[in-house]
Amino acid sequence: MAGELSAAASPPPAVRSAASAGADVGQDARRWLILAVIGVAQLMVVLDATIVNIALPSAQRALAFSTTDRQWVVTAYALAFGGLLLVGGRLSDLFGRKRTFIVGLAGFAVASAAGGAAPGFAVLVAARAVQGAFAALLAPSALALLTTTFTDPRERGKALGIFTAIAGAGGAVGLLLGGLLTEYLSWRWCLYVNVVFAGAALIGAATLIGSQRRSGAAALDVPGAVLAVGGLAGIVYGFSEASASGWGSWATIGPLVGGAALLAAFAAVERRVTHPLLPLSVVTDRIRGAAYLGAVIGGFGIIGLFLLLTYYFQQILGFTPVLAGVAFLPFIAGVVIGSGVVSNVALRRLGPKVVVPAGLVLAGLGTGWLTRIGPHGSYGYDVAPALVLIGFGVSCAVVTAFSLGPVGTRPADTGVASAMVNTSNQTGGSLGAALLNTIAANAATAYLVSRHGTASAVAATVHGDVTAFALLTGLFAAGAVATALLHPRRVVVSARLQGPAAAAGTAS
Repeated sequence: MAGELSAAASPPPAVRSAASAGADVGQDARRWLILAVIGVAQLMVVLDATIVNIALPSAQRALAFSTTDRQWVVTAYALAFGGLLLVGGRLSDLFGRKRTFIVGLAGFAVASAAGGAAPGFAVLVAARAVQGAFAALLAPSALALLTTTFTDPRERGKALGIFTAIAGAGGAVGLLLGGLLTEYLSWRWCLYVNVVFAGAALIGAATLIGSQRRSGAAALDVPGAVLAVGGLAGIVYGFSEASASGWGSWATIGPLVGGAALLAAFAAVERRVTHPLLPLSVVTDRIRGAAYLGAVIGGFGIIGLFLLLTYYFQQILGFTPVLAGVAFLPFIAGVVIGSGVVSNVALRRLGPKVVVPAGLVLAGLGTGWLTRIGPHGSYGYDVAPALVLIGFGVSCAVVTAFSLGPVGTRPADTGVASAMVNTSNQTGGSLGAALLNTIAANAATAYLVSRHGTASAVAATVHGDVTAFALLTGLFAAGAVATALLHPRRVVVSARLQGPAAAAGTAS
């Protein structure tokens, strides 16, 4: 789900001046074509969070990397994307949105081609990280271009609706397209296909989008960016290393402690610099902080869950890549239903203090249901209902985060506050993939050792998955309690939720 709802983050509508109206006529005549270009770019960024999941078992067989290392193919993208989103937003202000949009497209295409041609695991992971970095440059520029292209509030609402639909469908498209490409061509085409998307968007951007103004007030907080990304990378690496070295090893403890120290240094730096990458007031506010926590928990659960279920479908249940992609559709159905209920009714009437904890409880019930799976489990009974519950429940937390993430910020911080929702979601996803993969691998190994080699590898793998699902159930339960305590008792949300810029909140 990570990244699927990024269209919800938008700055307030711009007011066109009479002097500039005449100059914009030619641009306005092409605005819907520009939306198509932006939509293709957004679809590419979003589907890449899921398309590679389906291809992972085939890629692992081809490149011969270990089960403990497989999560890096997913984590590298999510970590770079989430960790650099705020930097990408600042760079778009510094250098102009059209320029960063085109550079982001070109870089994403080159990284995708390199990943598709990867001769080994290290090159594949490096390419995925570079993809994430250019996605972090591309995504903020795409949304900013949409808001500057559509200056009429009513048309902008329609454009944002189309953009949101594309973003929401990206996860499903990625799952299905990944299955088709893997089964009928090769897992490498799950990366090569981005060259086609990016090429089409590049041609459209170069010919249709006019030059964009730079922000003279923008500045890049380089120390903050280095500390934030380094700290997150250290923690993710520590989680991953635990599967090979053990939780008590310095190879695990060192990166975890070092990552935490770097994040503490990041917080200290952000208090002192003139132009902080992330003003701490954005995350310390009670409403926004609770919203970001919900986004972290949502990403943590879903990316790790997808990683484990992808292998369960293909290696345990024997699904083809296409069927594995189809098998995730109940989750997408849950997301679509949950997003509609939350944005149109529940959040306005019940408030986040009810909606978010209730959603996380539902997600926990879904992962609890998954602990019943076995080597010969029934997809229709053991998996599909759980995926609907998880999709519905997680959408309650993530849609609320996009709606309330920018509430109450200063105008200068609205973009950062909006980007923090995606950052939180992607960061949670990278941590979740690393930790859940490690827990599953350790549990599978312990299962084999405890039975002195008499158990099958299939039984051990399923035992590891069940252990990870049980941990995830506990995480969702803890998240439900934490968000119930953190969200204010009363938050007034605008009756017309058209993205977070339309949400207004007061806490008591």
